Amino acid sequence: MLALEFPPLSHITNWGGIAGDGTWWEINKVVLIYAIALFLVVLLFTLGNKKKAVPTGAQNLAEMAIEFVEDGIVMDTMGEEGKKYTPLLLSLFLFIFFTNIFEVIPGFQMPASARISLPLVLALTAYVWYHGAGFKSHGAGYFKHALVPPGVPVAILPLVVLIEFVSKFLVQPFSHTVRLFANLLAGHILLVTFAVLTSALITPKWYAIFAPLPFLGVVFFTAFEVFVSFLQAYVFTLLTGVYINAAASHEH
Repeated sequence: MLALEFPPLSHITNWGGIAGDGTWWEINKVVLIYAIALFLVVLLFTLGNKKKAVPTGAQNLAEMAIEFVEDGIVMDTMGEEGKKYTPLLLSLFLFIFFTNIFEVIPGFQMPASARISLPLVLALTAYVWYHGAGFKSHGAGYFKHALVPPGVPVAILPLVVLIEFVSKFLVQPFSHTVRLFANLLAGHILLVTFAVLTSALITPKWYAIFAPLPFLGVVFFTAFEVFVSFLQAYVFTLLTGVYINAAASHEH
């Protein structure tokens, strides 16, 4: 009989404390990933900020990241005026990517974004930024800009305002959070599933001949998770740019 025991969901997303186990300041694998990701972002731009006649690898990488975010996100969503938001969007993109990519790093094999606390904090940070941009651009008139689409008949205006309020002030940060969290958690569960199947099939029994099948799944989904790590960082950052532009724009 195939000895297959899939770990409870809590066992594949929760980790024991490395330090301060059980205290409010407990440091576990996920917290360590946060710290390393933050360190990598700072390190990349510290090294990349050094002015050299011949750019180094770190400087080239930093310049590539800046150009990608500026040309592929800022200019596409906000245009020239949005360049002042490049540092924010660049930091978001790199930090999210680094926390995601630990899914495929041996010894870690956990995307920190698969814990909803990080996507929630990042979504709330973006929420403050885009509504802040809206109030800065429109003042108190931002509520009218955000809630009253042009050309709406007066008879249905209260309903439309309610829908817009729920959508932009309540649902938007929720969907921003869940999109990142759910995609990374789903990928993590898939990798764990195929890894458990592979492990269970490594046995002297005859059905060991099927072990290569789930192993190929591990290989495929590992490569796929690299793509997802990049894609979800891009989508989160792109949506932040779209929300900022929608809030600050004077076009309605």
